[in-house]
Amino acid sequence: MTQNEKQKLSGDEEIIKELCVSNGLCYEKVCQEGSGEMVLEMFFSGFPRMVGLSLFPRLSSLTIVGQSISSIQGLEYCPLLKELWVVECKLNEISGLHNCVHLQKLFLYDNNIQQITNLEMLVNLHVLWLNNNEISEIQGLNSLVNLKELNLADNAVETLGHCLDSNINLHNLNLSGNKISSFKELTHLARLPRLRHLSLKDPQSIPNPLCLLYNYYIHVLYHMPHLQRLDTYDISSKHLKDTAESTVLKKMMYYTMRVRYAQRQFDELKAKLRQQRKDQIQLPEERIRVLTYMLRNVNIYKPEDLTSDFGNNHSHEQRLQHKLDALKDRLKFWERSLEEVEACHQQNVALASDRRDMMVRFLLLELETVGNIRFEEGNTSEPWFTSCYDLLLSRFCAWDYKPHNISGIKISRIIRIHNRALRQRFQDKVNSLLCRQEPSPFSQNYKRCMEYLFYVPDPEHSCESDEILPILENGFKTADAYKVQNPSKPDMLCPSSLPDSCECKQQQKLWYMFDNEMVLPEYLVDFEYITQVYVSHASPADAPSVSRAELDLDEEALNMEPILKPHPKLLSLDEKSTLTVARANVLSQITVLNLHGNSLNKIPEISRLTALKQLTLSFNEFTHLDDISHMPNLEYLDVSFNHISSLEGLRGLGQLIELDLRWNQLTRIRDDMNVLRKHVPALLRLDTRHNPWHRNECVRMVVLGRLKSLTYLDDVFVMEEEAAAAVQVAARSRINQASLMTHSRTDSERPRSLSLLSSAHLLTQISPSPWKHSQELESGWTTKITALNLDGLRLTRLSNLERLVNLRWASFDNNELTRIEGLEHCTLLEELSLNNNSISRLEGLCAMHRLTRLSINSNHLQCLDGNVLDQLPNLHFLSVENNIISSLHGLQRSRSLFELYVGNNDISTTRDIYHLKALSSLIILDLYGNPLVKKLENYRIYMVFHLPSLKALDGVAVETCESETAKDVFEGRLNADMVAEKLGHTNYRDLSELNLQSSSVRMVDLAPADLFSNLRSINLDHNNLTSFSGLVFLPNIKVRMKQQAQQVLTHTHTHTHSTLLCHNLL
Repeated sequence: MTQNEKQKLSGDEEIIKELCVSNGLCYEKVCQEGSGEMVLEMFFSGFPRMVGLSLFPRLSSLTIVGQSISSIQGLEYCPLLKELWVVECKLNEISGLHNCVHLQKLFLYDNNIQQITNLEMLVNLHVLWLNNNEISEIQGLNSLVNLKELNLADNAVETLGHCLDSNINLHNLNLSGNKISSFKELTHLARLPRLRHLSLKDPQSIPNPLCLLYNYYIHVLYHMPHLQRLDTYDISSKHLKDTAESTVLKKMMYYTMRVRYAQRQFDELKAKLRQQRKDQIQLPEERIRVLTYMLRNVNIYKPEDLTSDFGNNHSHEQRLQHKLDALKDRLKFWERSLEEVEACHQQNVALASDRRDMMVRFLLLELETVGNIRFEEGNTSEPWFTSCYDLLLSRFCAWDYKPHNISGIKISRIIRIHNRALRQRFQDKVNSLLCRQEPSPFSQNYKRCMEYLFYVPDPEHSCESDEILPILENGFKTADAYKVQNPSKPDMLCPSSLPDSCECKQQQKLWYMFDNEMVLPEYLVDFEYITQVYVSHASPADAPSVSRAELDLDEEALNMEPILKPHPKLLSLDEKSTLTVARANVLSQITVLNLHGNSLNKIPEISRLTALKQLTLSFNEFTHLDDISHMPNLEYLDVSFNHISSLEGLRGLGQLIELDLRWNQLTRIRDDMNVLRKHVPALLRLDTRHNPWHRNECVRMVVLGRLKSLTYLDDVFVMEEEAAAAVQVAARSRINQASLMTHSRTDSERPRSLSLLSSAHLLTQISPSPWKHSQELESGWTTKITALNLDGLRLTRLSNLERLVNLRWASFDNNELTRIEGLEHCTLLEELSLNNNSISRLEGLCAMHRLTRLSINSNHLQCLDGNVLDQLPNLHFLSVENNIISSLHGLQRSRSLFELYVGNNDISTTRDIYHLKALSSLIILDLYGNPLVKKLENYRIYMVFHLPSLKALDGVAVETCESETAKDVFEGRLNADMVAEKLGHTNYRDLSELNLQSSSVRMVDLAPADLFSNLRSINLDHNNLTSFSGLVFLPNIKVRMKQQAQQVLTHTHTHTHSTLLCHNLL
């Protein structure tokens, strides 16, 4: 034994002696008596190493406090240990516990532990205290499923994530004194079903940064309603939790309204862009039509069609070919022009869509942070807007951008960022730096030394919005994180490396910030570059001159020799004209018939041409193809440049292999392709371009999914992979077992989340599917489904849903549904979304008595069936925007409505507003985009007066002053609307008597007078009339009243009958 080992052994004996003395044990007898000892304690000194524990094999509780222990050791001899305290020591790591599988309580607070490790075997652990350490990340707790109490106070934890998801029995959690600053982190704790006590700022610790934010308690109470104590306070009161939930629901309603307002602005801009596109394509389309017409005329010319005689056939053929080439060149030019306009339009729409998405994400971020992050869009009246605007312009140097022909910048908008958490972090950092320094002018005027810097995302590395939003929410990442993301060294710039730079280069700097807490995002600026060479199709200055030059070229091509004689257009087709055109003697000889460029709209005689193989009907007036049926030998059909709106009627074309449908008015791609699939089975080439298809983006996929024989579509070869993909998409357009397994969930409750997504969308987004395609499904598995999201599957009907008897939340947006069907057995449905379909009636909802939310935007609804709405007594939310609804009749049956969205319909009369007066709970109404909004004078205060419960109208909050103004203008005003409300009809001309006693009438405004031409008696007794001037225009009224009032009206009326005006304020 070496000297060191002897010294260590001697030292261990001294430690063991101290251990025995502290616990009342005899050192000489410890070998015999130690095996019976179950509790040991050592406080403050005398135990620098954990030795001698092998003498206590039955030990169940060990307490070590205030020692200099750096590691846990010797516990392999204590397999029965249930409680361990190693606190206020100098532990650097958690180790030596692998044999303590019965351990139930572990206290390791006040040490130097940096990571949670080596706890995997402690599956029986109930209590774990790791407070007052140096832990920055929660990890290593996944196996502790029986853990009930966890104390991690006073560490350096910033995020939670999913690290506690496995600890489902956790009851008490203390995270006070950490660095958690985001409300999003707290939402992870909502997944702990048994959590009852939570501390984030208990009195013994400093609060987490998020505890200083607005609505902290509201956020926690809403997401964790099962909590009993928060930060040592009793929060078990139901009233507290109901208040929190009510507050959150109001905020969600508000932000739902704001998001819809942003969507509305996008829709308006998109409508303007569509109109701009329509204006811009008008000229190219007209030129394409003219040139194509001439090109086809030249292609089918006959020698007798020429206006002059060309003796040399060779010269004639050269001239003809030259004209054909010139026409084709001009046609290509205008087709390119059309493509450029379309590309520009798509680019503008995409840009507007990106801006809309960004604004929506801003609003959702405001909601998720409960107002602790706000985005304020500035205008020129704001001082901060002007200063930021001027700053950006002052930093722009035209010389830098000269090689790119950029002469300036145009600032589109400036958004001010209010992030309380980041601002507090920034201020704390600045204060800490100032406290380190001696008092100086810098510390007193440090704000003057702050610099405004510019940051632009790198488009080569990430999407702009994906990079910006995390910065706005959480600030910039650390320098180490950026190093990992971009390991290459930056280019070092200096003035000498830029010989062509201007003087302002000396003032420009490139900043490298190594402390992300020293940078505070404050403004978001949206700008675009102004180029020196700017060409636009919409430019009023440039377009005419360019167009004139191009038109001259068109005319030159059209007037080139040879000149064709205009031939008379056929208005109808008979046997004689058919034989003449085809140059045949009998109809049975005709195999090719070209009727291009006539004025035909029907050709019933065509079916007699049984041998016909090629038929050209371009540039006619056809609206349908019913006459082109049962032609067994027809192989080629050209019906381009007509007015065909549907292929219904096309029958029996079994040999047709090529069909040209360009430049028509076809809109319903699915229905028309079903016709072709059934009646044109051999089709190889199809051209559908330049039709106003609904959902134009999916035309190619729909066509290929139905017409599997196609080799060319829209003059583009069909690849095998593309055809196979289209067939798969078509197969998914039916509800089957696979789609139900993939898109369903079985959660029993909607997650408490500050999200505006519907429950079906939210659950399918955050929860994994409970089914695996490889496993064998148990019987009755469909009865467990509570949520279903079948958006965008191109469904044509709802089927195979009869077994989903417990379905509560469903979404079928962006499909091809024409009816609400197949949901008769889904009687527990609470939320249903059917946006972007082709539904025309509300039938099929009568069994859903529990339905609370119904969204059926962008369909073909014409009315709101009151009989159906009467069967939905719990309906709180109804959205029917972008339909063709002309009346609100029926809505009076939905007396539980809180929110009603009817924007962009065809509501035009004030009478419809009276259908809403029965909705006493209605607080949000949106009628924007209806004719009534522009038609009705004082529309807004009119609505506010008649619907006093409203809190928001058309996306704007109702102010108190608006309610007061509405009362001043409309209260007590006897007009046609008031008469209709009192009588329940609008047959004003049938009125002969009107009794409005005690109706609080203040003034009369029965206009126009001819509506009340038969009114002869009106009783306004016991009202508040201050003037009767409105009565003088009624032609058949006789007024009987007090003498003073009678004298005023004596010279006004000669026709008699009566008006009673007693007990008023005249």
